[in-house]
Amino acid sequence: MSEKGIDLGLVIRDSEAALLFYRDTLGLEHVADIESPTGVMHRLQWGSSLVKLNRPNSAPAASNPADGLRGGTGIRYFTLTVDDLDDLVAKSEAGGYKTAIPRTEVRPGVVIAIVEDPEGNWVEFLQA
Repeated sequence: MSEKGIDLGLVIRDSEAALLFYRDTLGLEHVADIESPTGVMHRLQWGSSLVKLNRPNSAPAASNPADGLRGGTGIRYFTLTVDDLDDLVAKSEAGGYKTAIPRTEVRPGVVIAIVEDPEGNWVEFLQA
């Protein structure tokens, strides 16, 4: 039996910008690009999970509402468990990405921070 887990699919407009953020800034491992008649999927590994960046040939007209978990219902953020939250926040800020929620201790020994990707999606870093 395979290990259970959740993979995440994000629809993107700009492959270069998304890969710069997820692969080059955050350090997700780029494992494959899969071409299809409708577009391309960039598959990125984080531990046992995949983040699948799907860029359709024709960009959708609509996008998620701004302001992360305060902007609407539905999937508003996802969490990456990390070893060095401060380093990832610094790398994200150095890359020009917005920190939506700065380093916050949510319970003893557990800290989070949330940054915004190029599409406006919120990515939470969790360090315990």
